[in-house]
Parts: sequence; structure tokens; C-alpha cells
Amino acid sequence: MNELRTEKDSLGEVQVPLDAWYGAQTARAMVNFPISGRSPDKDFVLAHVRIKLAAAHANCQPGWLSEQKRDAIAAACDKILAGEYIDQFVVDRFQAGAGTSHNMNSNEVIANLANVALGGEKGGYTPINPNDDVNMGQSTNDTIPTAIRLAVLAKLPRLTAAVNSMAAEFSRLAEREKDTVKSGRTHLQDAVPTTIGHEFAGYAWTLARCEAALDALRPALCEIGLGGSAAGTGLNTSPDYPARAASELAHLTGEPIRVGQLVAQMQSMNDLARLSGEIRNLALELTRISNDLRLLASGPRTGLGEIQLPPVQPGSSIMPGKVNPVMFEMLNQVCFQVLGQDAAVSYMVQAGQMELNVMMPAMGSALFDAMDWLTNAMNAATEKNLKGIVVNRERCAFFIHQSVALATLLNTQIGYNQAAEVAKESEKSGRPVRDIVAERGLMSAADFDVLVLQAAHGVGSG
Repeated sequence: MNELRTEKDSLGEVQVPLDAWYGAQTARAMVNFPISGRSPDKDFVLAHVRIKLAAAHANCQPGWLSEQKRDAIAAACDKILAGEYIDQFVVDRFQAGAGTSHNMNSNEVIANLANVALGGEKGGYTPINPNDDVNMGQSTNDTIPTAIRLAVLAKLPRLTAAVNSMAAEFSRLAEREKDTVKSGRTHLQDAVPTTIGHEFAGYAWTLARCEAALDALRPALCEIGLGGSAAGTGLNTSPDYPARAASELAHLTGEPIRVGQLVAQMQSMNDLARLSGEIRNLALELTRISNDLRLLASGPRTGLGEIQLPPVQPGSSIMPGKVNPVMFEMLNQVCFQVLGQDAAVSYMVQAGQMELNVMMPAMGSALFDAMDWLTNAMNAATEKNLKGIVVNRERCAFFIHQSVALATLLNTQIGYNQAAEVAKESEKSGRPVRDIVAERGLMSAADFDVLVLQAAHGVGSG
């Protein structure tokens, strides 16, 4: 049986594991919120600890916090930021509104580490007190939303790198297949010629636009409300504390952190809603692209089969030799889950009341998951499938020559009425449009091939 120590908070005595670096309020939260079984996101934990470190330095400058206490708190924070004691951040992601339990988890762990380093004991909270010293000039209400913003800023480069990597691969494929003519399809019906390079180029451009939209949110996310304290008024803070704390965070994160409108930063999560919206937009585009790739790879004998995706695992427990487009099926599922996370964020953003939005713990968790899942899923799909796509050029050529929609190309050459007659004959006989126009003497087969190639390449092609 684990040994215990007894600590006290304002509600009375609490039993805490002897080897734990957290304290009474964290232990209470663990009992109160056995909900998801998920510990807090690591980027969020580190972001919150950076806030504690920045606050210690900012509070020391006007003499509110002694240099000895600042140094002890800073040393404790540095250990956590180096990757130690992460397992001591244990409060469930679904917890007390606004994140009080996580704030106290940080305060208690940092205080205990600092006190033991100074010769004290866990749970003694002297000379470093979790509330009076580690939490000096702070509140859950300004540290948690700031930590969420810092955490998503840490995740954003990883997400945009994954987007850029996938976009770059589509661009490479587009260049490689720029002359591979195929049948376009609208309404899932045969349409005029295009190239598979055009399709890939469209995917690349769309993803680049998604990346730019995500990156454009960085300035808003760098605007924080740290120093607003409990209600955005700066209660129990020194006059210059917000600016000093923001400056310290800018130094610690390498981001251009600045002070926002303190009341608004606590009331409104608009920037996080915008971030969630752009993540949703990315998921929507990835869903569409995944659907296209799965359809283009359908077959191999009875589907479109215009592309082949690299096999990464057997596809069936009963059908020998079957291989499925599993990486893009996976990406579809991740995207659907991300759409659900966005819906949850939307509800939580509008749920703020008066001076505070208390839905921040789950709001942050939903954003963290969406960003991590999409990052991992895109990287996996790019590395394991996209880079190995093989285009079946013979299949593309077969379909384009069978398409009655090629008669559309004849409108400007022989007129709509004659083109319609060619289309009718092709539809009725099953013969290619190319053969019919040559047989009727309307155009040579070679000239028709040039016309198809020009149409596939689009405006301005030679």
C-alpha cells in the first residue's frame, strides 16, 4: 500500500501519496474528477509552468517576491521545463470550471520542488507558499487562457509543417504528372479532359491556402491577458506586472507576446474560435482530398484504378490479396473527429458569462487534440502513402478515349450541332469520339489528339 502524508486546505485534511510532488488541492481534484482518465496535454503543462516562471521574474522586479524565492521557483520551473516531473501533473482534462485545479496542481508541484531544494519538506509549504508565492499576482482566470494560447502557439508550427509537407508532395506529383491526360469528372459523371497533374496541383494550392490561414492567426494568439488577475482588473498585481510578465514570456517562448485588453482576454475566446474554425476548414479539405484519392484508387479491376496507393497492410481477414486505402481512411476518420472537436469548441466559446469563460479546460483540450491528431495523421498519410503514389497512365488514357464528353471539344471546331451528332453516335455505338470524327472526315485523329491535349492542359497551353 502506498504511504500517505496528511495535508490541509481550506476544507480540511487531505491524504496525499507520500511520493507525490502535488498537494491537497490536486489530490481533491483527482477524487472529484475521475472523468476521462487523460492527464493534461504536455504543451499545456509546459506553457503553464512558463507562466509561473515569468511571473516569478516579473514579481521580483518591484520587490514583491524576494530574490531567494524567485530563484527557488525558477529552479523548480526549469526542472519541469527540462522534462522532469511531468507525471506529477495529474488533474483530468474535464475538471473544475476555468481550470482552478490545474492551476493549483502547478502551484503545488513548483512549491514542493522549491521547498525541498531549500531544505524543507513536501507539504510543508515554507518558505515557498503555492498561493502566496508561486501564484503571486495571478489567478486561474488569467493563467489558464494564457497557457492555452501559448500551447497552441507551440503546436501550430508542427501542424503547418505537416500541411506544407503534404502540399509539397502534391506539388511534386503535379509536376511529374502534368502531361498525364485523364477524364475530368463532374457530378461523378464523365466530363471534359484534364490532367491528373491539375488535380494534384489543386490539392497543393488548397493546402497552401489552409496553411496561410492558420499562420495568419499567430498575432492574435500572441495577445494575452496575463495580469488581469481574477476579473481583468489586475487585482493584487503591481502596476507594471502585465507588461513585465509579457516581456518575460516573449523571452521564454520566442514569440512576440504582448498584453491585450485584459478584460476582453478573459471574457472572449474569439481567437481560439477562429483557430478552431481554420482547423475545421483544413479538416474539411483533407476529407475531400482523401475521398478523391480513395475513389481514384478504387479497384483494382472493377473501380477507377487511375492511381495506386502503396500497400501498408493486408486489407481483409477473409479475402486473400485484398489491399485497402487505409491511410486515407484513417485520415478521413481523424478529420471527422476534428469536426466534432470544433463543434465542441464553438459551444464552449459561446458559453462564457460576464467576466469569465469557465469552459477553458475542455476547450483547450479539444484544440490540442485536433491539432495533434491532424499533425500526426497528415504526416503518416504523406510518408506512408502519398510519397509512393503510382499513376496508372494507361488506365487514364483508356478512360479519356472512351469518354463521350470529348465531343464538347468539337463545339468550336465543327459547331454544336455536328458535335451533338458525334456524341449521339458515340453513345449509341460505344465507339470513341476520336474514331467517329476521323471517319466522317471532320478532323484527323492526330489533330483530335492535339485538341484533347490542349483542352486538358487548359487556357494558355500550346
